[in-house]
Amino acid sequence: MRTADGVSLRTSGLLLLLGCTLLVLYRIGVRADNVDDIRWFLKVALVQSAIYLLAAWIVVRARASRSTLLIVIAFAVLFRLSILFAPPYLSDDIYRYIWDGRVQSAGINPYRYVPAAPELIHLRDEQIYPKINRRDYAPTIYPPFAEIVFFLTTRISESVVWMKLTMLGFEVIAVWAMAQLLTLLGLSRERLLIYAWHPLVIWEFAGSGHADAIAIAFICVAFLAWRRKADFAAGFTIACATLIKLFPVVLLPALLKRGRWKVALIFVIAIVAAYLPYLTVGPKAALGFLPGYAMEQGVVSGEQFYFLHLARKLSGVNLPSPGFMVFAALVMGAIACWVILRNRISSEHDLKAAMVLATASTVLFAPHYSWYFAWLVPFLCFTPRLAVFYLTVAGFLLYLTWLGDSPDEMFFMKSLIYLPALLIAAVELVWRGKIDLNFPVQSLSPQTTTETQTPRRLHRDR
Repeated sequence: MRTADGVSLRTSGLLLLLGCTLLVLYRIGVRADNVDDIRWFLKVALVQSAIYLLAAWIVVRARASRSTLLIVIAFAVLFRLSILFAPPYLSDDIYRYIWDGRVQSAGINPYRYVPAAPELIHLRDEQIYPKINRRDYAPTIYPPFAEIVFFLTTRISESVVWMKLTMLGFEVIAVWAMAQLLTLLGLSRERLLIYAWHPLVIWEFAGSGHADAIAIAFICVAFLAWRRKADFAAGFTIACATLIKLFPVVLLPALLKRGRWKVALIFVIAIVAAYLPYLTVGPKAALGFLPGYAMEQGVVSGEQFYFLHLARKLSGVNLPSPGFMVFAALVMGAIACWVILRNRISSEHDLKAAMVLATASTVLFAPHYSWYFAWLVPFLCFTPRLAVFYLTVAGFLLYLTWLGDSPDEMFFMKSLIYLPALLIAAVELVWRGKIDLNFPVQSLSPQTTTETQTPRRLHRDR
């Protein structure tokens, strides 16, 4: 017992030291506020990432301890508070959130007008309106449930800090759901550190207030509900996640199993019901700026897709973008079929399957912005994979788009992200997952996983 207590004390001491170091770095990081500071910020963020990876390695190898869990939670709160009240400078999306809430409070469909429209002149102010990106030509891009959250939040306060607090509130829900899932899987709750201390998550949600935090919360609740055989709740919450950011739709196959197809039915009903109140502008207009955004980001030209760009460079042939999209759809379809077939045999691999689906879609889509990697982080609590850790940390490099985002510059940055990740994944695959940062991934045996067990570029708008 004395030895175990000594190990626990040493673990707590190391986490205290690492946590204090990270906290100082967060306070240093908020001092950056313009394009000239972005390289300096990236140095801070990458140092934080290295410290975080060490903390994650320690906590997953450590014995379960109440004191360790308290340290994990305490620093998770402190990290967020340390940057909560700083003005967002990595992204200005949050101003669009507030504007959309304000427009709805005036009884106007947020998909009807661009912010600069004369019909909305009476809603303009000096604090929010001037900072809205694409205000001259883009209506909102966000799906209906995101718009509902924006509306409800701004009825309390139309402030940046309050909108950030909303995102942190959803993070609390996500962490609670992750804790419940860890218990159901027989894993220690200290693994919450993998999510709660991740620098990308903290900077994007507490720092920039991105709505992806809402989607992550509903994803976590959906998998918890599915584990507890609450199919209605699982279908509804995965629909809510999709109605925040569209990408969670790829996780639906992980929640399907023979005899539990009502998850898909509820999902479809919820999606349709959410869009109905906004269809006064017409079905096409209710998509908002999504078609324009796809054009702007290079989906049509193919510049969005890193591996299409790579194939073009290697072959010297201007391969068509539609052909790559068909290829990507076939890959995702094959993975989805594999997941559904596995679920017919066992439902113990739903979170692993979800990680595969999420990671594959992210790699194929190759987003231009770092916060699109944040939704991969929760899955690392259950299935630590070095390649995915690398993706979520290397995503910070996309902030170099502030210094230039020509096709060649984007190709170089994405090469630094995806090629090493693929190499790491290949090594992991060869060694059958035995090198997950030397993390001892606990076997998800029936004894511990039964579903009945109790226990310069600030004008972005996505």
